[in-house]
Amino acid sequence: MRLDPEIHAELDARLAAVDMRLSSRYPGDPDSRQPVHTVYVPADRFHQGLVPEWGGAALRSLSSAPALPYPESLHARVTAKLADEPIEDLRIDFEDGYGIRADDEEDAAATSAAKALAGAEVTPPFVGLRVKSMESHTRRRSLRTLDVFLDAWFGGAAELPANLVVTLPKVSDPAQVDAFAAVCGRLDAAYGIALRFEIQIETPAAVLGADGTATVARMITAADGRCTGLHYGTYDYSAACGIGAAYQSMDHPAADHAKAVMQVAAAGTGVRLSDGSTNVLPVGTDDQVAAAWALHARLVRRSLERGFYQGWDLHPAQLPTRYAATYAFFRDGAAAARDRLAAYLDRRDTGILDEPATARALAGFLLRGLRCGALDDGELGDLTADRLAGL
Repeated sequence: MRLDPEIHAELDARLAAVDMRLSSRYPGDPDSRQPVHTVYVPADRFHQGLVPEWGGAALRSLSSAPALPYPESLHARVTAKLADEPIEDLRIDFEDGYGIRADDEEDAAATSAAKALAGAEVTPPFVGLRVKSMESHTRRRSLRTLDVFLDAWFGGAAELPANLVVTLPKVSDPAQVDAFAAVCGRLDAAYGIALRFEIQIETPAAVLGADGTATVARMITAADGRCTGLHYGTYDYSAACGIGAAYQSMDHPAADHAKAVMQVAAAGTGVRLSDGSTNVLPVGTDDQVAAAWALHARLVRRSLERGFYQGWDLHPAQLPTRYAATYAFFRDGAAAARDRLAAYLDRRDTGILDEPATARALAGFLLRGLRCGALDDGELGDLTADRLAGL
């Protein structure tokens, strides 16, 4: 060996800053449950009994409408989910779903929403609110709504929900994220909390900057560790790209490009991804409901296949297809993933030469299936949730 042993210390010193930057920027996916969807409800329509109300409406749509486009074997699982936990992630919306109102009206809505959430009959495991954007004409109202909401909450409740998150819409520049993170720091100090937020990617400038860089990657850095997710905004983004209303969709090529950039920017950072929504609702005649359900189920499946494990739902009748399509996706692939991972762990020759990265992906797939309720403990043999998380 002719390499000077001192080279190791030299390289450690030379690359120390890089090592620190990489470990900080790319901590990996958090070992925790990710909701399969986010339900957006206009702030003036939110009330204490909203979650069971949506669950009841979803169950009625399931029993009175045409058959869902999924195997009958999933019916009991979907029905139980709608009865027990119909909404996984709820966002009280003060932006597009709420609109522009007088200040006193929005103040009252923010106060009412905080009190209703604090006293809700059932609280989803993940909750939050979407404020208005940091653009010049709405940012004062945005920050005021957030402050009023928090003030009302702490006036009547002990502490914020553990998974509360703020949605920041229509972000176009990393400076807006940096500014919002600074505001969160001030609110943290004022209320004794630790605010986190998600960024909505709804403008072309959020994907590709004027300087040719991927803006969304810079936004994650600007969030200073507070960003938990990137959510794709189907219709704002499509309209900004000049796509006609009849062709605006989650599966349009422009949408796929934006989401691919989001995916690369977020990979390894711990920031999670959410696809957008379809505004084709399962209402009307039996044929209309069946067509809307088929479309929604196809789009949910398509997102899952592309690594987007979360999406938006806008109507109670979309919940049956959200869960049916999600459960079918994980159950369809569970047996093959289980056998392939077991063969890798046992070092058996199956004709497929899997690497550690693939084993981690197989474990992640099965763990997501367990955490979302598609799979049950015991169905995967000795591949328990703890063992899968360890992989």
